[in-house]
Amino acid sequence: MTADPIDALPPIATATARDSAAIDALLAAGEPVRITDAIAGWPALAAGRSSPAALDAYLRRHDCGAPAPVMEAAPAAGGRFGYAADLREFSFTKRSRPLGETLDRIARAADDPAAGTIAIQMLPLDAQMPGFVTENPMPLLPASAKPKLWLGGRVRTQIHNDRDHNLACVIAGCRRFLLFPPDQVANLYIGPLETPPPLSLVDPEAPDFERFPRFREALAAALVAELAPGDALLLPRYWWHHVVSRDRHNAMVNYWWGGAAAGPGDPHDAFLAALLAIKPLPPRERAYWRAMVDAHVFGDDGAAHIPPRLQGVLGQMTPALRAALRQRLKAAARQS
Repeated sequence: MTADPIDALPPIATATARDSAAIDALLAAGEPVRITDAIAGWPALAAGRSSPAALDAYLRRHDCGAPAPVMEAAPAAGGRFGYAADLREFSFTKRSRPLGETLDRIARAADDPAAGTIAIQMLPLDAQMPGFVTENPMPLLPASAKPKLWLGGRVRTQIHNDRDHNLACVIAGCRRFLLFPPDQVANLYIGPLETPPPLSLVDPEAPDFERFPRFREALAAALVAELAPGDALLLPRYWWHHVVSRDRHNAMVNYWWGGAAAGPGDPHDAFLAALLAIKPLPPRERAYWRAMVDAHVFGDDGAAHIPPRLQGVLGQMTPALRAALRQRLKAAARQS
């Protein structure tokens, strides 16, 4: 068999985390890490290590009966959850179905190659299975970080990223995360923003370098994380990742947290505003705004020549200045 070149990429570091301060320190370093002891005592992990049937029974025992979010891809997709030929559509469908029914279908599909790929994705455990959350706690994270369940067969999720920090905890099967630093966006050939989440057009397991030549540079910067049951991946926000569920039955619980509030203080909204206001400008005017942003947003001393008490929003952003700036931007939006 031909060796998989992704398996030869540098692996991420491994760490332990005993408390939330350790998580904060790892996030401050800005690199993804594999954590080995985050869910060691979980009953769900014990069930997942026992057998698919044992984990399914554990989940059924806690199910409150609400519909679960289900994604399905036809056999021709080969388990790939990405774009269809028309980039406005995906290669999978989404619907809501009862959890027990879906667990049965996933179990049958594991033995039937013609069944396609079925997965439960982003099931909110706090609402669907409060008993699960009580029995499988996550004291390392803020209370605002709510667990979500991902369960299915051999799913391949196309390269994307998250706006929040992510702790992904594997409770059954093995998963491989192919990871790219945030600054590799230009080398990943990301699709349209209008079809969220925006995904890479490149199949990283069989890249077309003639069509996507800069992807070689992305691979040169890539890392890989191989996760077994009991492992967790701590992924700082904005890191791009391609995920392969290796086994016939896979399950993971993840947590997102740390996102900005929507509105004038949200970096993503600011990015969209820049697309609207700056991208259409003539080249020389865009160059002016690039210089302004470099000096006053990404630079640390753009206003060093102004006395600190007079620097205003160009200096240290106090709560009062932040509130006044938000009000100014809201007023401008109302006038548009």
